[in-house]
Amino acid sequence: MEVLITETLAEEGVRWLRKAGLAVDIKVGLSSGELSSIISSYEAVIIRSATRITREIIDKASSLKVIGRAGVGVDNVDLEAATRRGIIVMNTPGGNAISAAEHTMAMILSLSRNIPQANNSFRSRKWERGRFVGTELYEKTLGIIGLGRVGSEVAKRVLAFGMKVVAYDPFISEEKLRGLKVKLTHLEDLLRCSDYISIHAPLKSETHHLIREQEFRMMKKGVRIINCARGGIIDEDALFRAIKEGRIQGAALDVYEREPPFDTALIELDSVIFTPHLGASTREAQTQVSIQIADQIIDALKGRGVRNAVNLPSFDLEMLEEISPWISLAEKMGSLLCQLLRSPIEKVNITYVGEMNQYNIGLITGSLLKGLLEPILEEKINHVNALAVAKERGIKLAEIKSDQIEDFANLITVELLTASGEVSLAGTLFSIKDPRIVRIDEYHVEVVPEGNIFICFNEDRPGAIAHITGILAEKGINIASMGVGRKKIGGKAITVLNLDTPVSSSLIEKIKASPIILEAKMVKI
Repeated sequence: MEVLITETLAEEGVRWLRKAGLAVDIKVGLSSGELSSIISSYEAVIIRSATRITREIIDKASSLKVIGRAGVGVDNVDLEAATRRGIIVMNTPGGNAISAAEHTMAMILSLSRNIPQANNSFRSRKWERGRFVGTELYEKTLGIIGLGRVGSEVAKRVLAFGMKVVAYDPFISEEKLRGLKVKLTHLEDLLRCSDYISIHAPLKSETHHLIREQEFRMMKKGVRIINCARGGIIDEDALFRAIKEGRIQGAALDVYEREPPFDTALIELDSVIFTPHLGASTREAQTQVSIQIADQIIDALKGRGVRNAVNLPSFDLEMLEEISPWISLAEKMGSLLCQLLRSPIEKVNITYVGEMNQYNIGLITGSLLKGLLEPILEEKINHVNALAVAKERGIKLAEIKSDQIEDFANLITVELLTASGEVSLAGTLFSIKDPRIVRIDEYHVEVVPEGNIFICFNEDRPGAIAHITGILAEKGINIASMGVGRKKIGGKAITVLNLDTPVSSSLIEKIKASPIILEAKMVKI
């Protein structure tokens, strides 16, 4: 397996990859065209912030399985295109959190005490003590936008300075804040009460220009802004106007909408401090993220689990071992359902009962959709892109976790809603290596979901099973196991046979020639 590294990566991570038996190519500074021309040769690519993995590059990446970001932000990767192609995108969110938090603290202190400006003045042989009077952090309020790993580390540090901390993060619960003296609030309230505002949110469509003209007008006069997260969250033109008009005291920026940002008007302002995207640039962080992304790439390529994926539920080897029987069963159920379809799928309802509910069921759902869609589509379907492909085709999905135990303590039930009606299956595990289909539509059966399966709907009367098995015996087709089910005596029944060899179309027609046979179908799993 070959791995491409397109940017500088600490040697420790490179050695770790090679020690695991992976072939590593290091090609720094590739143009988009150059990357497109070689990407098909690699199973994994490791990038940092400078490399852009576009849809066009992904379309050429015929062998690519994993994109690894040595760092946090993945806005330089077309996630939709990667997911659509079934490529895992992963990052290293904790590897540089301390370095980024410490850089943020350096920016806050530099803003407060005018350290860069004083340094420049001193180098010009000036002694301007009165010009650079600073501001204490003690009892000031810091507003943190985004209370993830870095934001939380910043909060701990400024609390030690005696600051008050408020935070805006719609995805953080009050429980997460236990032990951290931080008050969650709305964005508008944070903007109005903060003396300093530090941004630690990811760049997404929802956060692009989150701080623009109207937000600056809500802020306290004299507020200071710090952004060591992602460029584009602050509208830089609006920031320039707010500082020029005296509403904002100053800003400290490590990230920009376009990098390098040498054409920005902010450069002319003495009250703005700049650093060239140095948040994660410490020896410790570089070593940590290089080893972390290398380790994650190795595990993903060798099937030992996926960690820190941004487009797939993360799982480790232990969890994978525990749920792999359910993953396998779900894929087989999807494959069987696909072969029972009579018309296009409109909606998939999946109900989970039992032990798998303690895990992230996304992997199981992805496997079921893979089995359902793969037989009818030409494109490659896997656990990563199955949900995206389903949505693209207008298939609605509902996942339900239930604790209502009926016939089985652990059960997966799938209902497909189609234009011609509903098709359903239920499956369980009799033991770790013994999966069973226990219901087809409304009929209770016991079927091993493996190999050649002959499914027949027939009238519930004497001679039906003998008719089927007699014809199979004439052709020397051996029956491995059999399951039958009915709703009431003398009504409609189902006969399901596991066979050593498949039944031909002509033989199926011969079986269906009897009036007691209502429907017959051969499926293969």
